[in-house]
Amino acid sequence: MYFIHIGPYAQDENPYDYSMVAPRVGTPSSPLRLGVLISGSGSGMHALIAHELQMDSPCFVTSVVISDREDAGGLSIATEYSIAAEVVSLADIPEDAQPSRRRAHEVALESVLDKYEVEAIILSGYMRILTPDFLQGWLGKVLNIHPSLLPRHPGAHAHRDVIESGDTVTGCTVHFVDGGVDTGAIIAQSEVPVHKGDTIEMLQERVKVVEHRLYPQLISDFSAGRFRLEGQTVIWKNLQDN
Repeated sequence: MYFIHIGPYAQDENPYDYSMVAPRVGTPSSPLRLGVLISGSGSGMHALIAHELQMDSPCFVTSVVISDREDAGGLSIATEYSIAAEVVSLADIPEDAQPSRRRAHEVALESVLDKYEVEAIILSGYMRILTPDFLQGWLGKVLNIHPSLLPRHPGAHAHRDVIESGDTVTGCTVHFVDGGVDTGAIIAQSEVPVHKGDTIEMLQERVKVVEHRLYPQLISDFSAGRFRLEGQTVIWKNLQDN
């Protein structure tokens, strides 16, 4: 069970005022082409692929999996499913790259996305923050999942921060991506209890269970055009069917 949040950005006001264009609506005969960005084991990506394979007529297809790390375990999972797997590593970018090494890395990433004609980007454990320059052409077309109930506990140490805060409920949040850290418009959230004595690892595994249900379903909804980003608000269509 998850609940849908229809409202403004997760944290304060969105500082990026770019025009936002929804991606093409996918159909079973012409599915939306997704690029999945990972940095690690790819467990969330694996859940998405499994969801895709279980659907009778998916409106999306995982066209390519891209990692910023050569040793990311998710690359071998993609290969097992005959999905293209690419590495775009910052280590391969010269230190003196212009205008910056970070932007040169994103230009290389964009080249791979173009190669596979990707229409929307799914972040699944991707540990790099995309710059506003990169996102200018992708706002409204990039989704992320974060392991807390945003706007609480953004950033890379959400489970640690939840435990230290004394919160009794946490969860996960699917949101659109902007140039901030977990600041994009919230699409939906799912709650998970925090138990006394939880370790970071215990909480992480409990949250992953709901992440692997929520994210694939919302990616499917997104690909079918059931929601989109307009300004700072997530707009749903045919809400009764979700």
